[in-house]
Amino acid sequence: MRVLVIEDEHQLADAIARGLRRHGLAVDVCYDGVSGHREATTTRYDVVVLDRDLPGMHGDQVCADLTRRGLLTRVIMLTASSTIADRVRGLSIGADDYLAKPFAFDELVARVKALGRRATPAAPPVLRMADVELDSTTHTASRAGQRLDLTHKEFGVLEELLKADGALVSTEELLDRVWDANTDPFTTTVRVTIRTLRRKLGDPPLIHNVPKAGYRIDPDRAVAE
Repeated sequence: MRVLVIEDEHQLADAIARGLRRHGLAVDVCYDGVSGHREATTTRYDVVVLDRDLPGMHGDQVCADLTRRGLLTRVIMLTASSTIADRVRGLSIGADDYLAKPFAFDELVARVKALGRRATPAAPPVLRMADVELDSTTHTASRAGQRLDLTHKEFGVLEELLKADGALVSTEELLDRVWDANTDPFTTTVRVTIRTLRRKLGDPPLIHNVPKAGYRIDPDRAVAE
């Protein structure tokens, strides 16, 4: 899941980003409304965590424009004001959820993950293909009933391949969905992650490489004996 945090309080924005990354999410950060709006309209995010009182471009304007453009990104608005009128205003301009400051971080994580599951096209919390099962709610994965010990990135790659349901997923798509904007597009990190993930998944091989195109899971060749 890829998340954009738009928050002008640098300390808070960085703390939110660090916390969400610890939960395996790919997170980018912007500290003003103008740059946040630009990122949100040029990169596909599952969820935007959006402060209302932003410099440059107010959070209400950012939210309203994302809604007007028909983007599939879900928006959770943060604000220091918790009045009913403010909540109604935020939801009426297109926000999907609303959280007043100060907030419990565990609640923010839960809300972000819930919104991410509602992003279109929606994916069920438990993905299954052949003898592989992945539960995004509990962040667990198994093959033939055996628990897999995966890193956050390995889990993210497996999740994207399972969501593709046998279709091809390019290296660029994996970088976009599992890593953040600071990742070098020419890095070999996807190839290295695929290699270690294949080793942990065992035989028969589950992930198949299509030269110069990407990776896919072939369900007909994925069942262990």
